[in-house]
Amino acid sequence: MPAISFDRRLIPVRPDLAAEHLRGIVDALRYAIGQAKRVGAASAPLRRAPQADAPLETEALHGERVMVFDESEGWAWVQLDRDKYVGYLPGAALAAPSEPTHRVAALRTHAYPGPSIKLAPQMALSLGARLAIVGHEGDFAVSSDGLYVWARHLAACVWREADYVAVAERFLETPYLWGGRTSEGIDCSGLVQTALAAAGVEAPRDSDMQEAALGEPIAVDDPRAPLERGDLVFWQGHVGIMRDPVTLLHANGWHMKVVSEPLRQARDRIAGQGGGKLTSARRL
Repeated sequence: MPAISFDRRLIPVRPDLAAEHLRGIVDALRYAIGQAKRVGAASAPLRRAPQADAPLETEALHGERVMVFDESEGWAWVQLDRDKYVGYLPGAALAAPSEPTHRVAALRTHAYPGPSIKLAPQMALSLGARLAIVGHEGDFAVSSDGLYVWARHLAACVWREADYVAVAERFLETPYLWGGRTSEGIDCSGLVQTALAAAGVEAPRDSDMQEAALGEPIAVDDPRAPLERGDLVFWQGHVGIMRDPVTLLHANGWHMKVVSEPLRQARDRIAGQGGGKLTSARRL
């Protein structure tokens, strides 16, 4: 079979194993149909290799669906349903699938073993985590896993935020984490993906994918058509969100957190550090 070029981030194939739907397209020693599961932990690291010190590719949040193609020595080789990213999750982080009804709309909320804020929380869930809510008790919503979550921190899965920039602004001062997608740590493209998801807009995981897939290209330096709130601006390997015509919101490795700063200041600094010029701006 001739060699085929593909993005290893998105195609479930490795020399010894591939997804069944790739049979006849790629060579592998065996093929697997896959088993649907979900993330039962607060979040789970998706790593490039099945080892704890392997590079972090992204994170899967509580309640997200995954397709498991292989499990070995405590690791599951999976493809995320959300953005089709492929990698290795800790097997202990997975649970039986369920159909989520609600998502966390607060930046972060605690999940308790009962209907009292005085109980020791079982986990902390980040914005975008999903739960199957089966009942209510006082101010708490009760999930199918028996987690009690403050009901006013949740929104129905079908509900959409009106302003994804406002969602991203909630992450101001959140520490920068390569591959991160939670309020404990987030990277530039994770911030964009998470904010857009809250507004009902599906986005790829990495900045190069986002630049290719999202919105329409617009001029960056045309005074007759200034940038607007919500425009995305891209460098090679980096993305930020405009809060207004001159102010950029982005998670970055210079400040090591999510910051708001003048776009011109960020442009000059990135260029001065060898990061190159802006490659494009796009409007959704």
